Amino acid sequence: MKKVALAMLALFALSSCNTMIGMGRDFRQLGEGMENKAHGRPFNSSDPSHEDNLPTY
Repeated sequence: MKKVALAMLALFALSSCNTMIGMGRDFRQLGEGMENKAHGRPFNSSDPSHEDNLPTY
């Protein structure tokens, strides 16, 4: 019973669209940073073209 309640609480907490969109953006930026490091660029490359491609909802 506790597992079901915990699962429902987690589902409720993560079901917000804004939360999921924000988490997706964070993972995307993390992936871009890792890719930059793999190519020898700074982790937080300041390429302005990436900032304009974020979806707006």
